[in-house]
Amino acid sequence: MVRSPRPYSPQPGPGAPSLTERRKAATQLDIARAACELFAEHGPDGTTAEDIAHRAGVALRTFYRYFRNKQEAVAPLLAGGGDAWRALLAEEDPGTPLAEALERAVTRSLSDLQAIEEGLEVTRGLLRAAASDEALRGVWYRVNQDSEERLVPVIARLAGDDAEPMAIRLLAAAATDAIRIALELWSTTEAPVSGPGSPPELAVHCLRELTRGMTLPRPSA
Repeated sequence: MVRSPRPYSPQPGPGAPSLTERRKAATQLDIARAACELFAEHGPDGTTAEDIAHRAGVALRTFYRYFRNKQEAVAPLLAGGGDAWRALLAEEDPGTPLAEALERAVTRSLSDLQAIEEGLEVTRGLLRAAASDEALRGVWYRVNQDSEERLVPVIARLAGDDAEPMAIRLLAAAATDAIRIALELWSTTEAPVSGPGSPPELAVHCLRELTRGMTLPRPSA
């Protein structure tokens, strides 16, 4: 079995990804979708790496080229949500109040049509499956930790040069945990993907609660 680097944490490089890199990423995402679907349908104990490879339409050796085990296969799909919301936050103009920018980016990412159609219901099933699988929970926490680390420079750019590093780190942690907790709570219910009790509503509520006592960096105009 090939021990691969974390497939959901690509290292930034110069220029656009090559065709080969894009194909690899697409294959990883196909495998991730298959894994998430099967875990939601049959649970981790009822799913094998062979099942995932078959559902994704790839050879078993291809599966192990990218992932060490069946639980790690879900990581690219989970990481995609964090990538999307950080990209939306990065679109905000420096000088925008950080609370406003964060809430807007969180709401937009969790209300996006593609996120709803492809990601949220799959995530709900996956988080339910993770409740009884320690390895699957480990992947979920690791993806969130990676997202938090990648969020720091995005917040730092919006906050400006005068912002304290600790304040930026605390805000990155609060924003990441707000989304994580919101999705975990939502996954235990039958609440819809929009409206009362939905991920965007819960995430904004969690974000406000977690930052209530914080002194947010004041972006320079």
